[in-house]
Amino acid sequence: MTRGRPSSSTWTNWARTTSATPRRRASPADEAELSALVAGAAEDGLRVRAVGAGHSFTPAAVTDGLLLDLDRLAMVERIARTRSGVEVTVGAGMRLHRLNEVLAAAGLAMRNLGDIDRQSVAGAISTGTHGTGARLGGLCTAVRGLRVVGADGSVVDADEARHPELFAASRLGLGTTGILSSVTLEVVPAFLLRAQEEPWPLDRVLAELDGPDGLVDANDHVEFYWFPHTRRALTKRNNRLSPDEEAAAVRRLADHGPGTVARARTWIDEELLSNGAFEVVNRVATALPRATARLNAVSARALAPRTYVAPSHEVFVTSRRVRFREMEYAIGREHLADALGAVEDWLRTSGEHVPFPVEVRFAAADDVWLSTAHGRPTAYVAVHQYARLPYARYFAAVERIMTERGGRPHWGKLHGLDAGRLGQLYPRFEDFRAVRDTADPRGVFANDYTDRVLGRPGYSGSTTNEWT
Repeated sequence: MTRGRPSSSTWTNWARTTSATPRRRASPADEAELSALVAGAAEDGLRVRAVGAGHSFTPAAVTDGLLLDLDRLAMVERIARTRSGVEVTVGAGMRLHRLNEVLAAAGLAMRNLGDIDRQSVAGAISTGTHGTGARLGGLCTAVRGLRVVGADGSVVDADEARHPELFAASRLGLGTTGILSSVTLEVVPAFLLRAQEEPWPLDRVLAELDGPDGLVDANDHVEFYWFPHTRRALTKRNNRLSPDEEAAAVRRLADHGPGTVARARTWIDEELLSNGAFEVVNRVATALPRATARLNAVSARALAPRTYVAPSHEVFVTSRRVRFREMEYAIGREHLADALGAVEDWLRTSGEHVPFPVEVRFAAADDVWLSTAHGRPTAYVAVHQYARLPYARYFAAVERIMTERGGRPHWGKLHGLDAGRLGQLYPRFEDFRAVRDTADPRGVFANDYTDRVLGRPGYSGSTTNEWT
């Protein structure tokens, strides 16, 4: 039985918010080796977790047992046309940036993406990664099938026809129903987006968000960044081109040759969120907290309107080189203006200094059991703090504001809720736990974080996969 290599090395996540020293580590080369590793660990009484990019801010990947690195499970298994469209099946460890490259080479694309592409496919869907767009869901809504490795090493194919409950729980389940070995995703023909970035007064943004001609419903993808301690925001609107516009844009991009899009990177990518200038702003704010409001005002006023056209994934994704901590809450769209007003009031009265913009995005209602957008059109409010600055007081205050409005925390970002509270927020929470307990009654795939947010599994003593 494959056991993995003994380990005394410490794994740490990207944000430096959590770490682990597992007893064993392994990087399986294929599904057969993955199955043997899982079965061997379970036989030895070890808990098992998988890690991708370590981009979750929570201890979701932490284990004292076997830590699996799935980076070698990153192959493209198939691209197939179906009655409803096109599907691609990839190894669960494939990183999103590599998936985007593979799809682009095949003339395909994801319908929607988040703004970071370092995560693995399995990690992104399992923690509820999402982009923005009032008519679009998160990445888990694109999942059409999964292969799930159980604690006994057996592999189950799960989709809406085969083991539909296991599929429903596993496409967003923090890896607690088993280790994903492959994921099948619905994809679409490649498309271009016109990106428009404009600084607006925050009052104008909030006034024009809703209604049939409002920002959210009149654009394919819209988000904005509010600069705390100011009344200014940067708006981003990304829209598909008409067929004629797209044909003309493709010709222009071809004429200018490779690298055109990279040179046309926007201010928000190169200056606001990623490069050395923003690092300097945050270091100054760390050394001189009272200068934060003035720094934010200067940053907001330095913004200039920008419009460009590029392939969809190059518009969706930005580079994040400045290290930060993040909490994000999903609330009903109708509560957004009130919630932001409450955050602004707290910042004004608390004396807290926040140099990072607050990011606001949107999503359609969906039916995924543990999706933060389950059953309601959703606004996402993400708060960040520079890694060198304390964040606990700020995040606790924002969490109180959001939970008072029925907010659901992002599963991969910092929050303080437990299973008791989360169970009140998700209509299918108990359905999820029943499937999880059937798939993993001994808690082989659990850890302290999943025990906190999902409750402890049943621990019946069996490792037999009841889905086979």
